[in-house]
This record gives sequence, C-alpha cells and structure tokens, in this order.
Amino acid sequence: MSFESPIEQIKGKIREVVIGEATKIGGESTYPFHLWEGDMPNLPVIALEVYDEPQREWPETVRKVYGDVMDDPVAWAKKCQDEFGADAIALKLGSTDPNGSDASAEAAAETVKKVNSAIDIPLIVYGTGSPEKDTEVLKKIAESLADANIPIGPVEESNHRQIGAAAMGYKKPVIAFTSMDVNLAKQLNVLLTQLGVPEDKIIIDPTTGALGYGLDYCYSIMERDRLAALAQNDGKMQMPIFNNVAPEAWKAKEAKVSEEEEPTFGDVGTRGILWEAVTATSLLLCGSDLLVMRHPEAVKLVRQAIEGLQEQAKEIIAS
Repeated sequence: MSFESPIEQIKGKIREVVIGEATKIGGESTYPFHLWEGDMPNLPVIALEVYDEPQREWPETVRKVYGDVMDDPVAWAKKCQDEFGADAIALKLGSTDPNGSDASAEAAAETVKKVNSAIDIPLIVYGTGSPEKDTEVLKKIAESLADANIPIGPVEESNHRQIGAAAMGYKKPVIAFTSMDVNLAKQLNVLLTQLGVPEDKIIIDPTTGALGYGLDYCYSIMERDRLAALAQNDGKMQMPIFNNVAPEAWKAKEAKVSEEEEPTFGDVGTRGILWEAVTATSLLLCGSDLLVMRHPEAVKLVRQAIEGLQEQAKEIIAS
C-alpha cells in the first residue's frame, strides 16, 4: 500500500511586491518550499548591505572583504553587484544617526542618488531606527528619487503617517517595522492601508533575531505571520517578509570573538560565516522573502540551501 502525503489546503496568498524595475518578492500560495501544495513563483531575494560610512568596528572576517571600498558606498555597491552577484543592495544610512555623525537628509539623498545610478539591481534604503530622523531622511529620499521604485524603511507606528504619505506620493514601497509581535505587525499594516498605502506596496519587517540571540522567538512570530496570511486568509498579513539578518548575526559573540579569547570555539572566520548562513537559512524556512546579508560566502551557502530545498520539493512531487 503506497503512502500519500496529506495536502494542506491553503486559503490565502502572499501579495507580490515589485522592487526596482521588475524584481518581484512574495506571491506564495503555500508554506516555504512546500511546492507540492502550492506555488512559490518568486524565490527569496538576497540583498547585500552597504553603508554610507565605513564600518571599522566590524570583525576582520568581513572587513577584509570590503576594506578597499568601505570609504565609498558607490564602489561598495558595485562590488556587491558585479563581484558577489547580489540580487539587490540594501543601503544603510548609518551616517544619519543622531547619536553618530547626524548627517543631513540632503546629504543622505545625494548618496542614495549616486548609488542608485551606479547599479542595475534593486536598491533598498534603510534608516537608523530613530523615528524622528528617519522621517526627515526618508521623506527627502522619496522626493529626491521620485521616479525610482525604492523600498524605504523602517516605517514605525510613530512615523507611519509622514513616511507613508511621502511613499504614496512618490509610489514607493514601505518596510513596516514592528518589534516581534504579530498583532502589532497587523495593526501597522492596517494603519498604513487606512492612510492609503496600497497593500502591494507594504513589506513586513517583523524584527530579526540571530542564532542564539532570539532566533527561536523570531521564527515563531514569522510562523504565526504566515499562518495568519495563508491558513486564515488574513488580508492584512499577506505581505512579503523582510529580514535584516546581517547586523544581528554579526554582533553575536560567537560570530566575532577571537580564538585567543575562546579557543574552543574554532576558527573565527568560518564561525561568523556559518552563524550568518544558519540564521538566514532558518528564516527562509519560516517565510522570509527578502534577506539582507553581509558576507558573500554566507550568501553562497544560503543559495545552496535554496537550491537544495527546491530539489527536495521536486523529489516529493515526483514520488
């Protein structure tokens, strides 16, 4: 007697959001890589992060990869595109941090213009998480790059009206950030849509936890996001998910502590790459559509995981 795997009856579907000229994220009508139960028309997009100022405090494992371009975000972005094959660039506006360099919105917009003009892949722009400063900066960027389909974030409840209005006016996707809470994520999506932001212009940032530093909780929240969207057909949760993997994975002690300090931890370079790759792969399995990563070797491992998951799904379908 042959065994027939039960088929989950999915009611909902994740909306597609277009970033850049034609890159689509989302669109799933099934759980991650359950291709025997539904469609997954767009594979997850991997963006490499670029900062608008040097990141001297990064572990040597990463600094040696980008050391020759850290002073120039344009060259950095082109290296990620041309040498490392990034699907997209996530430009982090660290210089605008009011507790750091506190660069002006105008200066940030000029940097974004230069980076956007230098690359052929989608650009994502992310602020520092300071709601007041991000409002000023992201509004200016939306206005300055009126014709560019650039997702901007983070958009929070406290600044959703101002940034949401600018995004609507210039037809920009928004990345809606909430702190690991399904209800808060839905509430922010409701607020944005009530404001008038189209549902196919919203991307969910549920907050990312790295391996050993909140990954389990992050994973369970994302699972609940996907259950609401797919199993419960909740239209206010049917948006693609964005995960800011890089900063969370690389600030973990295990990713950066030296072998002299922790001789039992093994090679620090290998360890950091694996820490990022395992975090990213885990998030793929609970529904991530857009991963922001840092080390190109970790990206290679995640791409291999995506290929492997596809092959496994094909074998299940064939059997």
